[in-house]
Amino acid sequence: MPYKTLLHPYVTEKTMGHMEVGNRLEFIVRRTASKPEIKAAFEKLFDVKVAGITTRTCEDGKHAIITLKEGYSAEDIGMRIGVF
Repeated sequence: MPYKTLLHPYVTEKTMGHMEVGNRLEFIVRRTASKPEIKAAFEKLFDVKVAGITTRTCEDGKHAIITLKEGYSAEDIGMRIGVF
């Protein structure tokens, strides 16, 4: 289920800055995915706690900006999934 919800990370210079400063990651998700589904999938897949999710729909798909709770590092997850 998590792999059907979270399609792939969205990596740009701006999103890299969000990882360092705002402890946030951005993913392309299934267009029909709700915020609770995205949160559950992300927490299960990466074993972290999510503080909040913001979504927006663009031409290239639905983007989810995932903010992690204090004590968890977006940079660590970025390294685990090969963003760096």
